[in-house]
Amino acid sequence: QVQLVESGGGLVQAGDSLRLSCAASGLTFSSYTMGWFRQAPGKEREFVAAISWTSGRTYYADSVKGRFALFRDNAKNKVYLQMNSLEPEDTAVYYCAAPSDPYRYTEYQADFGSWGQGTQVTVSS
Repeated sequence: QVQLVESGGGLVQAGDSLRLSCAASGLTFSSYTMGWFRQAPGKEREFVAAISWTSGRTYYADSVKGRFALFRDNAKNKVYLQMNSLEPEDTAVYYCAAPSDPYRYTEYQADFGSWGQGTQVTVSS
């Protein structure tokens, strides 16, 4: 059974940085694309970033490009989302996710079959 556990969320001020972590178990982590999504209050969940299983490719939503960086440590079964220059608009619950097809490099939520419980990020102005 796949288990994804996010951590690292919190309350920060605009311009600050945070690093979210996602610890994965129950899967061959090094063979999986990993993704991050977020859901702001009153809004639908949206794609943030994805990283291929080889770490050779990363893809970011336009809203976070240049501010967020996604990387993984396959030895530790973890993926990290480094968030810099945070803005109040980044306030959301952030979710780590793994696709149903491990090698599928995708931004579409429907392709992700395993999800973490989420971690809250709040950015004050």
